[in-house]
Amino acid sequence: MTSLPDVPLGGLYGHLILDHYRNPRNREPVPNADIEAEEFNPFCGDRIALQLGLDSQGRVAQACSRSEGCSIIQASASMMADLAFGKSLGELEDLAELFRAMMRGERSSDGIAEELGDLKALEVVRAYPVRIKCALLPWVALEEGIARFRKQSE
Repeated sequence: MTSLPDVPLGGLYGHLILDHYRNPRNREPVPNADIEAEEFNPFCGDRIALQLGLDSQGRVAQACSRSEGCSIIQASASMMADLAFGKSLGELEDLAELFRAMMRGERSSDGIAEELGDLKALEVVRAYPVRIKCALLPWVALEEGIARFRKQSE
């Protein structure tokens, strides 16, 4: 297990987290989305609706994430949608696994910072175990949406 980074992010609500919370990216609906998923945590009220549009090579060309709830879910959803552009479904699944590994403390953001982009700011959430589910809910929606898309494409 890696230790938590000594990051001056102002506690749980660091600058990048608050920026994505206050100014969420990619909120415009995707017409005729190839991948759609919704997840809801009834214990805290967090909710995410995700839409992805793929280009002819199977890479993300459009992304929409609309989330409700705490700043952590909203920042995670916004950051995830930002990073999705241009990625294949396999690359998104790899990114999801890297993010999960960071959130579980199995990897620090030091070695995977380039792949994670702004998501590395969420590493501080590990200091607040009850909030880890908030950060992961958009990724659950992504994985469910990809699985459903693949099943329908068989």
